[in-house]
Amino acid sequence: MKINGYEIKYTEDELADMMENKSIAINLAGKDLDGYKNLSEGNKKALSHLVSAALMINNVALVQDHPLNLTMKKSLEKKAITDSYARRALELFNSLNGVAGYNGVDENPVEVFEGISLLKGHNFYPQDLQAEEFCRILKTMLKKGKASEVKKILSARTMVRRSGDELQAIDYTEFFAEDFSKIANELEVAAYYSDDEAFKDYLGWQAQALIQNNEDMDMLADKHWAVLQDCPLEFTISRENYDDEITPSVYNDEELSLMLQQLKIEAVSKDMLGARVGILNKEGTDLILRFKKYMPDIAKLMPYCDQYQQSVSEGKEVKQTMIDADIIDLEGDYAQCRGGITTAQNLPNNDKLAVKTGGGRRNVYHRQVRMSVDKQKQQKILERLVAKELHEYFDKEADHLFVIGHENGHSLGPNSEYQNALGKFKHIIEEHKADTVSLNFMSYYADKGVIDEKTLKKIYVSYIVGRLFLSSRPHYMLPHRMGELIQFNYLLEHKAIYFDDENKLRIDFALLGNVLHKLLEETIAVQLSKSPHKAEEFINKYTVWSEIQEKIAAVHKELGIKPYKRIVRNFA
Repeated sequence: MKINGYEIKYTEDELADMMENKSIAINLAGKDLDGYKNLSEGNKKALSHLVSAALMINNVALVQDHPLNLTMKKSLEKKAITDSYARRALELFNSLNGVAGYNGVDENPVEVFEGISLLKGHNFYPQDLQAEEFCRILKTMLKKGKASEVKKILSARTMVRRSGDELQAIDYTEFFAEDFSKIANELEVAAYYSDDEAFKDYLGWQAQALIQNNEDMDMLADKHWAVLQDCPLEFTISRENYDDEITPSVYNDEELSLMLQQLKIEAVSKDMLGARVGILNKEGTDLILRFKKYMPDIAKLMPYCDQYQQSVSEGKEVKQTMIDADIIDLEGDYAQCRGGITTAQNLPNNDKLAVKTGGGRRNVYHRQVRMSVDKQKQQKILERLVAKELHEYFDKEADHLFVIGHENGHSLGPNSEYQNALGKFKHIIEEHKADTVSLNFMSYYADKGVIDEKTLKKIYVSYIVGRLFLSSRPHYMLPHRMGELIQFNYLLEHKAIYFDDENKLRIDFALLGNVLHKLLEETIAVQLSKSPHKAEEFINKYTVWSEIQEKIAAVHKELGIKPYKRIVRNFA
């Protein structure tokens, strides 16, 4: 079947198998949730407008991702009304939230249509622009004295298009002016109905940030968002930049990198927008806040902490709010289920002006996402690959505690100046660092009585089995998986984990703590080096795909891999 002249790449039966047998449903919360029933009438009305705004943000993200996304989606939706084949193709499109994307298992991107591929610069840059030409154009523009335009091109918030032999940057607020105006209107209506004053205030600032070409407005919106702790509603416009492969290439060109450094121009990958709507879960939030108390103490224990400034300062209140949220809707970047789906998030990122000017950060945890797991397969993995005495320590709720430590870990360690200097390797190193911070300091939480010793073992076992037992060899566009491969190989090399004669996992708990601390030291040293070369060496050294990993992957494949995620929205 052809859609707009492009053949669907899979048969209807293949699409049915992908969505029915190789996918996991992420069932989001609906109006039957107790938390929704307990909302005031005003906040219920506000929630509906926030969902409307999120759907509009999804259309923006589709345009950012690929120039054909919206056209192909609309045609699929129209055809799917009467055609089952188109409905199946639409299911895959919605899982990827685009015409193509990685699924976390296959090395190459999954493509819905023949002839439509994922673009390295997505739609942030011209489709035919390659990294080499990009760097050459920027150098020429800098030599002509056009540093201010180059700075805009390398901003996280611009779409870039050709202008003769040069490039031109268009701010998001201008490129998406019509969409942003409609989104801002929905936020203003939501603010009118909500009875939470702090939340109303944030929505007002966020609406203004969407219609003004002024980074300071984003900063002010972020700062008002970051202090929200007790308001009943959750709404986030996320701005993260994992997808752009063009911008980081400037750090691989030594001449260009030096020119930018001399001009104090920072190259920041393009922000893909996402939207999250939810309701505060009080019980889950109370648990998370128990970990927050000790962040200033942990900051003082970070390796080389005297060589950089952290978000957490000694003697000051931690500028970080943390909530557990029942998720009503995920759109845009959140809905691009390409190799995984976000279980929690720590924003704003270090490259954002709000953080650079002393603003706080906010962690939001996604209850419905973390509860969507294949429990039968997990039990079979334990039976096949893990020593029996460790089975009692496998607990997915313990993995949630690890995620709390991971998100807190993003607020610890070197800031964006060091992270961005690593170029295309920065996301792998940073996500790996956050993992290692979490694992390294869980013993500290045990010493302070936040968790007990059995829970500590549960965190270690659940993390190693649930995350480090990879189902396929990862690649550079999957930074979380690459980080997990680094950790697996490092723990194996240093004998903190090993496999017995029956190929069953065993853990040397007495050795594990020291090995994790050494790994964290080496990781922070890589960030402090500001060297893409050292980052690449570190990554290459510890991402070798070995025989034992191939055996683990083979067990995953035998038991059935479910690399696709289907977001099921229940709010109507």
